[in-house]
Amino acid sequence: MPSFDVVSEIDLQEVRNAVDQANREATTRFDFKGTNAVVELADQVLTLSASTEDRLRALYTLLEEKLVKRNVSLKTLDPGKIDTASHGSARQRVPLRAGISQEVGKQINKLVKEMGLKNLSSSIQGDQVRITGKQRDDLQAAIARLKAADLVVPLQFTNFRD
Repeated sequence: MPSFDVVSEIDLQEVRNAVDQANREATTRFDFKGTNAVVELADQVLTLSASTEDRLRALYTLLEEKLVKRNVSLKTLDPGKIDTASHGSARQRVPLRAGISQEVGKQINKLVKEMGLKNLSSSIQGDQVRITGKQRDDLQAAIARLKAADLVVPLQFTNFRD
């Protein structure tokens, strides 16, 4: 029976490259001079810090631009609140979302069931969802439906077996 897996993964090498590019640009841009604006990546958590809240927001925008250029979905970012540190400096933690949670898996199952195709079924398997069907066309329709749905995580479709 044909099947495929729905996963949500992050290419950490691309994220690392985007962070490096953002840091490099922040050191050379005139509006970041003397602000000590830095982006750090550790354990799938980005930490942004700058001398003011204004510069922190600009740094976040710069990081988003670099991630988009490297084809990393902005849905992977889960920005936290901006904390003020000593001497008016600002800091923000941005965890990276990876994997499909139980709630998102249930949403995917619901979307597949709403399609109304009898030969299509889905099951949650850890941090991925497997969708099986009798016809390849049904699976392709399911992929199109999931791409059109606006879920909180980016989806990739892997392991397509005929």
